[in-house]
Amino acid sequence: MSEEEQPPLDERTEADTAPPTVRAQLVQPVVVPRWVQLVLLPLGVFGVWALLSAAGPVIIIFLIAAVIALILNPIVRVLTGRLRFPRGLAVATVYLGFFVALAAIVIALANPVSDQAVSFQKDVPGIVDDANAGLADFQGWLDDQGIKVQITDEGSTALETLQDNVLQGSGDVVTFTRNVVKRVVEGTIALVLILVLSIYMLLYGDRIGELVRRIMPPGDGSPEDDYPLRVQKAVSGYVRGQLLFSLIMGTSAGVALWIFGAVGIFPDGKTYALFFGLFFGLMELVPYVGPVLGAIPPILVALFQDPLTAVWVVILFVALQQLEGHVVAPVLFGQALRINPLLVIFALALGAQLYGIIGALLALPLAAIARETVAYLRGHLVLEPWGTPTAAAIAAERSPTPPEPSERDGTEDLEPKVTARHHQ
Repeated sequence: MSEEEQPPLDERTEADTAPPTVRAQLVQPVVVPRWVQLVLLPLGVFGVWALLSAAGPVIIIFLIAAVIALILNPIVRVLTGRLRFPRGLAVATVYLGFFVALAAIVIALANPVSDQAVSFQKDVPGIVDDANAGLADFQGWLDDQGIKVQITDEGSTALETLQDNVLQGSGDVVTFTRNVVKRVVEGTIALVLILVLSIYMLLYGDRIGELVRRIMPPGDGSPEDDYPLRVQKAVSGYVRGQLLFSLIMGTSAGVALWIFGAVGIFPDGKTYALFFGLFFGLMELVPYVGPVLGAIPPILVALFQDPLTAVWVVILFVALQQLEGHVVAPVLFGQALRINPLLVIFALALGAQLYGIIGALLALPLAAIARETVAYLRGHLVLEPWGTPTAAAIAAERSPTPPEPSERDGTEDLEPKVTARHHQ
């Protein structure tokens, strides 16, 4: 509440003049009756589960749009509050600035990455020739050992044979292409819908916030006890954690590959360290399959050079993924979201099990929102007791009470009398 919105001094109540910590204690909690606990709460949980099962894709689209709106809303609030932008202009500025910043990042990284990509493209023929030579040597070794396995056939290498097989299976390629096109069209429609929904959510952000405040139990009026602001801060913490996580893993992969190249284990690792590290960091934004996709380019390059080199590169990325999954991700996201690392792993596994990659992407921000919701409700909701005494209360009632001093044996009362008589 701003200064101009404060009531006059003679009209202020105890809750208005108390400090924030005291105001939080003066807010009356909402008591949930027993019949609501018995009937409506189970029905509500069942209804939510049925809705998620029946309209899963639609709910996912709305959840993605809501998360994007929560991420961008702090910037919109700064533009509308401090700079006095109209809300529509603020939303347009935020989206325009996002795309401009994205383009600037691409342009800034284009030159070094393109140089390494062009260098890698020039090296591809030599890499393929080395792979063919290695296959021929391996075929000769198999022939010398009497192993009847044909790697090369009539001067044709395995790579060329693979090309022939792909051409012969043109029907399967057409079917696969049709499925890919269908998925791309569906994904494009979903992305457009998500963009439109997120824009509308930002435009009506104030109204949505007021609606949520009316639905949830009232807070004490401070920003620390405002439910929409707490949810927004939780999602912002997730974004910071995710960006820091991708930066750490991408940098670790690039530095490790550069070291492999410097010591001679993987010579091209030093040449393409920036490209491989950047690609690995970007893929880390995709849970589960991202680390695997990010490791494919350096492993393929190492495989073309030498199978033993590829084994070392595989060991490197397996170690990075183990470090990521068991140390970096749980600890980093646990601190950013204020959630136990075990719950972080559980949320990722549950999201992936329910809705695949999209579910894993939404798992952590939704877990952060759920944590803030539970913490807020614990401070503002009280369940009406059912009247059944606890085990501790029953034990306290049945335990024998010690007798009063006058009821023990009477010696305590007699001794002072005897002493008085003796003095008399």
